[in-house]
This record gives sequence, C-alpha cells and structure tokens, in this order.
Amino acid sequence: MNKKIAVLGSTGSVGTQVLDVCEKLGARVTLIAAKSNIRLLEEQIRRFKPGVCAVEDEAAASLLAVAVADTDTKIVPGYDGMCESVAECDADLVYNAVSGKNGLLPTLAVLGAGKTLALANKESMVLAGKIVNRTAKENGAMILPVDSEHCAIFQCLKNGRKSEVKRIILTCSGGPFFGRSFEELEGVTVAATLDHPTWSMGRKITVDSATLANKGLEIIEAMHLFGVGCDMIKVLIHRQSVVHSMVEYIDNSVIAQLSVPDMRLPGQYALTYPERSTAVIPELDLTAAPLTFCEPDVKAFPMLSLARHCAKEGGLLPCAYNAANEAAVDMYLRGQIGFNDIYRITEKTVQKTNNVADPDIGEILECDKLARCAAYSYKETSISDGDT
Repeated sequence: MNKKIAVLGSTGSVGTQVLDVCEKLGARVTLIAAKSNIRLLEEQIRRFKPGVCAVEDEAAASLLAVAVADTDTKIVPGYDGMCESVAECDADLVYNAVSGKNGLLPTLAVLGAGKTLALANKESMVLAGKIVNRTAKENGAMILPVDSEHCAIFQCLKNGRKSEVKRIILTCSGGPFFGRSFEELEGVTVAATLDHPTWSMGRKITVDSATLANKGLEIIEAMHLFGVGCDMIKVLIHRQSVVHSMVEYIDNSVIAQLSVPDMRLPGQYALTYPERSTAVIPELDLTAAPLTFCEPDVKAFPMLSLARHCAKEGGLLPCAYNAANEAAVDMYLRGQIGFNDIYRITEKTVQKTNNVADPDIGEILECDKLARCAAYSYKETSISDGDT
C-alpha cells in the first residue's frame, strides 16, 4: 500500500488500533500526535518512524525530544503546533482519534487543507457539524466516519439514494447496566461502570456508553454526517454488538452491516476506501448466538432523551451537552459525584445555556468553556438530593 497516513490521538484506544491496521496493510505513517503519553509515543516513533510527532503537552514534548534525539522524527510542541503540523503534513489520509472537544480544531485544520479525514472524533460534529461540513465542501475534502456505527451507516447508504431513506437505525449495546432502573443506578461504582460487556475503550467513552450519552452524541453526529433530521434516527439496544447499525429504506427493506465488534475494521475501511482489503479481524460466526433487539429505556437512561432535545433545538445546546457531560464524567471518575449526577449536572447546564441559533467557532468555544465551568460548579450544590 502506497498511502501516507497521519494519526491524531495515536496513543488512545482507537489510535493504537489504527496504527495496528496501518502496519498490517503496509501503510506509511508520516505523522502521529497525542496529548502527553511520551512512553508510548517513543515506542510508536521507533516502530513507525514518522517524520513528525506532535505533542499537546509542551513539557512532555520537551522530554520526548530528548528521548528520541537519535531518531529523525521532528517533535512539535503544543496544541496549536499539532493543528498546524497536521494541516501541513504529507498525508493522503488523516485519522482524527483525539478524545473530546480538542478534536474540533484539528478536524477543521485537516479539512481546510483539503485532506481526506477519517473521523473518529464525534465531538467535532456534535459541536460544529454545520461548520465542519461547510469547511469540507469549500475545500473539496472528504470525511470518512470511523465510529463503528457511522461507518456501518456510511456503507449501508451505498444501497440507495438519500431520497429513498426512511430511517437510520443506530444500534447500542446497552452498556453494563442494561435492565436496571434509574433508582438502581444511584450508587453504582466506577469499577462497575468501566466494565463494558463488549468493547474495550477509553475510560471516558466507557462511562458515556454506560449512561447512553455516547449514543446521544452519535445521534447528533449522524444528523450532520448524513444530512438527516433527528426524527429519522432510531436507537435500538442490541446486546451482541454484531449489527453495527442499519438503514431502512422506503420499501421497508433494511440494510445492515455486521461483523465481530472490533474497531480495527472501520479503521481499515477508511484506510482502503473505496476498495476493500484482506481482513485484519476474525471472521464472524453467525451461529454463535442469537441476535436480539429492543427499545432503550429512556427513563433509566435519560441522557439519551436529553441529547435528542439538544439535537432538535440545535445551536449551542449540543455543545453545552457535550461540555457538561465531559465535566460530569471527569468528576464521576474522580469519585466526586454519583452516576446519576452525570445526567443531573448535564441537564441543569443545558437548561441554563443561552442558545444561539447559528453560532460561529468563537461562540462555540466560549459556550464550551462556560458550560464546563457551570458543570463543575454544580458539584458543590446538593444536586444528588434532587436539585435539578
């Protein structure tokens, strides 16, 4: 394979799996970037020999530069340096696997440079989907979704015209607390929350999968990626995580994409698109277990309904939802709030957000900042006692 690849978020769960695919298929990695994990970055530099390695944490960048002084890799420090280097890098395809809202500006930098973007950072679309799509269109850039669900939808949509689509069906594992009531979730531990039944992911996204906030974010992402309204997106619980998503057409036929749950497959699909390549994941055994589906319990997992509200209202509310959720998850992982407080804090933050119908990047980033500050302040209140 002659493709040159850049991987942002190279030390995270998705990033490491993407690099594994690149190695197996013989793609050349020209740039890697991460926040501060210099131990793993050094390993990746020596393994893949990229020309550039961007490190968001400037102190970590200085330490890494000393550690890899015997290599030819240039170390670029700082968040701005990462955005600039990815826009200028020699790459045919850029994976954005950065976690959280920090993925937005790199997304815009990649698309602004007219490069093909393999997007695993859903927050880019949640915060600024209209701006992201406009930037891609103005610069002739392509977006290939790497989230397993959106990659599945992308493939299913190849079977008909947009005017023929009746609905998109996002599947959801249900997380580790499937079947429990809201009241039963009050005291669940962080350890139990991080014990996902199917996927191996980072801590933040694993918590999001437990609250169903992740699926809420994916609804908003799908709206922008595929140009459909919120009402055209249905969520179904599918415990086996074999059917990654579906598209139903106006003739009531349903096209689905199935595979073993392995993030290397959507990473591979983006790498080889529009062609396919020999598998890097195990074969699916359709006889192993029955495939089941059911409706989500939105009373037990209200983050899903709150996301739909934000999606319908639009403007700054999706940004406020994401920012407050990130702050609340951080507090939960630190043991500062309870599991259901993630919803309470996010809802309160969204309610108090002054919405703007068509915000620019400056307004979005300011909303993100204010929503985070508000969310962190709410942990000091008696929110667990019902102050919503």
